[in-house]
Amino acid sequence: MKRLSTITKSLAITQIMAVVLAAAAVLHAQDRTPATDNAKRQTRVSVGGDAIVQAQPDTAIMTVSVVTQGKRAVDAQQENATKTDAVVRALKAAAGTGAEVKTSGYSLQPMRVYRENQPPTITGYEARNSVTLTTSDLTKLGNVIDAVGQAGANDITGISFTLRKDQPARDRALQEATREAMRKAQAVAQALGGRVVSIAEVQEEGFVRPPQPVYQAEAFMAKRDVATPVEVGSLDITSRVQLVAIVELNP
Repeated sequence: MKRLSTITKSLAITQIMAVVLAAAAVLHAQDRTPATDNAKRQTRVSVGGDAIVQAQPDTAIMTVSVVTQGKRAVDAQQENATKTDAVVRALKAAAGTGAEVKTSGYSLQPMRVYRENQPPTITGYEARNSVTLTTSDLTKLGNVIDAVGQAGANDITGISFTLRKDQPARDRALQEATREAMRKAQAVAQALGGRVVSIAEVQEEGFVRPPQPVYQAEAFMAKRDVATPVEVGSLDITSRVQLVAIVELNP
């Protein structure tokens, strides 16, 4: 009898386990059915969003050069040193204590004349000393240009404006680009007769903050009786976002 009872309990446990496994299989099948249906009614939509935000520059960069020539290299060099010293002094005085002034280039080269079937002839030497100014006080630029011109500077490549503290502008451009991408995704979903249910992926594809050149050498070297006008203008901060949305289609 004891053995029969043990066998009966084993059979009961086996039957219970079979029922539990069968129920689990049914539940698993039920759980998978809606997911399969939902997958059939969903699609992925890839769209891009672009935005341009304008911001006021906070920094100006200007490169000024002194170019001298002489029959001998030492003549061109010494004259250049004297004039460059005067230009740097005028530059620092006009720009103020907060400006950064540094030498950005120096060259001393022979000037050659080329004739047909003859070796080149050195006729003299040219010295060039370039100094770059970086300043956040944009209101002084006109006076700076006039001061270095009067001190002896005779070449300038131009002025460019940039934005050092650019994070707020970059954030605005990124937000607007993302909203533009979302609008496109929603428009596509509506055209397909569905709706956006989630965002699968978002990528920032690019950020552009080009400097803005506004001043050239010809205007700098012209003689003026009034302070040189400099218009700062604005910078375009560009952002692009690529977005992948999950669209649920109506049956």
